Amino acid sequence: MKSKLSSFKTILLSLLVMALWGSLFPCIKIGYQAFSIIGTDIPSILMFAGTRFTVCGVVICAIALCKKDRIQTPKIKTIGMFLFIGLFSIILHYAFLYIGISSTDSSKTALIKQLGSLIYVCFAFLFFKSETFSAYKIVGAIVGFLGIIAINFNAEGITFALGDILIICASVCTVVANIISKKIISKNSPFWVTGISQLSGGIVLMLIAFILGANLLSFTWKSLAVFVYICTASMVAYVLWNYILRTSDLSNMFIIKFAEPLFACVFSAILPNEDSFQWQYLIAFILISAGIVLGNKTKKGKEDESKNI
Repeated sequence: MKSKLSSFKTILLSLLVMALWGSLFPCIKIGYQAFSIIGTDIPSILMFAGTRFTVCGVVICAIALCKKDRIQTPKIKTIGMFLFIGLFSIILHYAFLYIGISSTDSSKTALIKQLGSLIYVCFAFLFFKSETFSAYKIVGAIVGFLGIIAINFNAEGITFALGDILIICASVCTVVANIISKKIISKNSPFWVTGISQLSGGIVLMLIAFILGANLLSFTWKSLAVFVYICTASMVAYVLWNYILRTSDLSNMFIIKFAEPLFACVFSAILPNEDSFQWQYLIAFILISAGIVLGNKTKKGKEDESKNI
């Protein structure tokens, strides 16, 4: 039921997911350093992403088999949908994200990535019949866009680098993947949806990396520790997100998702060799948060009417 989203347990679990995802932005950059990957080495970047999700996918699928979920093992037709999710949520999303984050600081990346959430919240009525269009959503889109501009404002004016554009593309892919997931997750196990999409996406990214000339990752104790954390955080966060998504409204989930860049900024300021907090990020956080809240605001009359249904 959608009302479950307002429960303390659901909100707490959602914030845990945001904390895990937020921590991954600086950890990925630390991973680049640990594996000696430079920002221009696209094949190695894709290998890093592919290895991460291949490992995650194998582990999650193994857990799904051991769990013997009351939801049956997915059929061939359903697996095709999982692969489609993997195309957007893993292959395209992380190809854009990993390449983009190599040339953009972690806090800025996490904030720009919320543009997709803003787009969905304001135009959700195009994807689901239960969503309605309102003037609040137009205002929310405008306020949120001002937040995106604020992120890129500096002494030289407003700047958008190639890395920023790639992050925006990754954000759009996230929205597409979540829309597809929302439509099929209610009848399928979150473990199977997450595991198969990540395994297929990870394998494809690794194959692309091999074709481009990349080698397998070479581990040290330091790089292994970073990699294990990234994989563990990814598995827990994605399974929990898909589990919550089964019974929650996607628009409301995207509101909570905006806590992600806040955690990213905090972890970026705490972790060594990472970027420091900048005043633009606070302004952007306030503006985009306001935009998403406005985008989900409905008239009181409609709220009362929906409660009586």
